[in-house]
Amino acid sequence: MSKHRESKSRLKSTIGAVPWLAVARGAMIVSKRWNALSGKERARLAELVRESRGRVSNLSVRQRLELRKLAGKLDLKDMARELTSLWRGGRGRRGRKRR
Repeated sequence: MSKHRESKSRLKSTIGAVPWLAVARGAMIVSKRWNALSGKERARLAELVRESRGRVSNLSVRQRLELRKLAGKLDLKDMARELTSLWRGGRGRRGRKRR
């Protein structure tokens, strides 16, 4: 079999293995949180993240406080909890489901 066909079949099996419903629900969770901010707040948050280039230490103390305030409005802790429950399959804190 040629490499081209082999890579296509591998891609198809990978795409088929993606839990699309969980991906869509995750996108809805993130979107809900993001849209909770005003347009001005979203723009400022994006600007601060760009300025920091992924490192909070690249921001001034005042900018860090502003970033923390905006991140607090996103309620990242609860968003992470919701997303984690999707990854775990809704099993909660107890671990694996028994069969």
